[in-house]
Amino acid sequence: MLKANPNPNPKDDSKKSRTVDLGNGSSVIYVPRFLAYDVAWEFFNYLDNHIPWTRPTLRVFGRSCTQPRDTCYVASAGLPDLIYSGYQPHAHSWDNFPPLEDILDAVSMRSSHLTCVFLVPSLVRSNVFACLLKGGNDYVGWHSDDEKLYGSTPEIASVSFGCERDFILKKKSGKSSQERRSDDKPPLKRSSKSSQDDQHSFMLKHGSLLVMRGNTQRDWLHSVPKRAKAETTRINLTFRLVLQE
Repeated sequence: MLKANPNPNPKDDSKKSRTVDLGNGSSVIYVPRFLAYDVAWEFFNYLDNHIPWTRPTLRVFGRSCTQPRDTCYVASAGLPDLIYSGYQPHAHSWDNFPPLEDILDAVSMRSSHLTCVFLVPSLVRSNVFACLLKGGNDYVGWHSDDEKLYGSTPEIASVSFGCERDFILKKKSGKSSQERRSDDKPPLKRSSKSSQDDQHSFMLKHGSLLVMRGNTQRDWLHSVPKRAKAETTRINLTFRLVLQE
């Protein structure tokens, strides 16, 4: 049976974590060795073979396009329907995929040392959006997870498996409402004129954890761009918690 136990010595592991203060109440925490290497591969194999992956057609900026990655949506009962780019994914039950709950438990346990809201999962309902990139041509376009059901300052945890991929954050511009989700357009390379304070990059390693906190979704966009040298599969689980009223 799969069991996701975070590093048994959190004090030692915390020294290897990276915290980036984005300013104005936004921050990101990155833990490159959240799960043990072999355990992470066991989860990768489970997710690759047991998750019902789909690659739907989206409606973006008035035209249809195939989503440039495989996805699967799992959610607690009673949550509002998820709809993005004209597509409403089927909400699978957590009960169908017990290892996902094991990973969420590990995130909650590790978050007790990061002072995140995941410390109190009994106060929330949750969903997880699973994403599979088959190679370097698959990507995640610029977007922010700022839906109202996640609250005004959501804390969003992302666990990665398999091929290492770049995760890019860029500060929202005045036109950010128009670029909230652009899955039909690959993220562009940063302009040489861009300030380093307006863009941050993380290489998400196999078994790593990244948590976006505070006002990050309000003020920043994030993406996983195309990479020609990324020849193998990468799987990501993004956990979003929904506060109970």
